[in-house]
Amino acid sequence: MKYLIVIERAGTGFSAYSPDLPGCVATGKTRADVEREMKGAIAFHLEGLKAEGMAIPRPSSSSSYVEVPA
Repeated sequence: MKYLIVIERAGTGFSAYSPDLPGCVATGKTRADVEREMKGAIAFHLEGLKAEGMAIPRPSSSSSYVEVPA
């Protein structure tokens, strides 16, 4: 499955979360770090859901940019 992650610049690097997986977050010093950490966090999160017998949320979030005058 392919989940959307939102990456934000933080004071000491980057943070990320997935809108489809509440509570699933990661941090990293670089963008590449946080993407790698988030991939692991999602896998761990899904394993936990499976272990608890809970449903795995289907990816449903999307993203888009809108252009506005500055």
